[in-house]
Amino acid sequence: MSEESAEVLPTHDDEPHVEQNENRLNRLRAGVLGANDGIVSVAGIVVGVAGATIESGPILTAGVAGLVAGAVSMALGEYVSVSSQRDAERSMLAKEERELREDPEDELEELAAIYEAKGLRPATAMQVARELTEHDAFAAHVEAELKIDPDDLTSPTQAAVTSAIAFTLGGLLPLVAILLPPATWRVPVCVVAVLIALGVAGWVGARLGGAAPLKAMLRVVIGGGIGLAVTYGIGIALGTAVG
Repeated sequence: MSEESAEVLPTHDDEPHVEQNENRLNRLRAGVLGANDGIVSVAGIVVGVAGATIESGPILTAGVAGLVAGAVSMALGEYVSVSSQRDAERSMLAKEERELREDPEDELEELAAIYEAKGLRPATAMQVARELTEHDAFAAHVEAELKIDPDDLTSPTQAAVTSAIAFTLGGLLPLVAILLPPATWRVPVCVVAVLIALGVAGWVGARLGGAAPLKAMLRVVIGGGIGLAVTYGIGIALGTAVG
């Protein structure tokens, strides 16, 4: 019985490292998605305005406005979302702590049932539950039941800043790509740069998520190309109508 318990305990000790790695991957994926949003959003704006006018001033103004507004929107949205998630996690942690204090025996049986459901014999599951509870009851229960690391809750501020930076870095690419070339080459250079960047972002996102890179790249590049074509067409139509 003790040998079986010893076989389970290392797995338990390794789980926080797996969860931390997963959290880092999730944050990295969020950063890639934020950059992708910045590329698409700002590119759509500047290409649309470039379809209406060849003047650099309006393109720059619209691009910077879209960049700032998008970054602020991303930051606020991420802050609210992560804050809600963090509040929910704290509530669950407080509830678990209260239940451990008020009914420790019931919580012990619940923990044993979790390990029994994973394949351990009832006696072994209870022994593991007792040993983990004696070591750190709260950590053992929140890890097994809630899959939450109390010391690694996501920071709303960090998530907001990361999203804003990712969006800004992504949005700078189409803005620079459309302003640097001569007027006749602005749109083609910007479109090519954007599609390449989207392809790279799609590949990175797919690799991080364990998906097929080629399909992800095609989806994001085709979608981005269609979006740019639509906004450019609208810009031409509005520019002609206003003119």
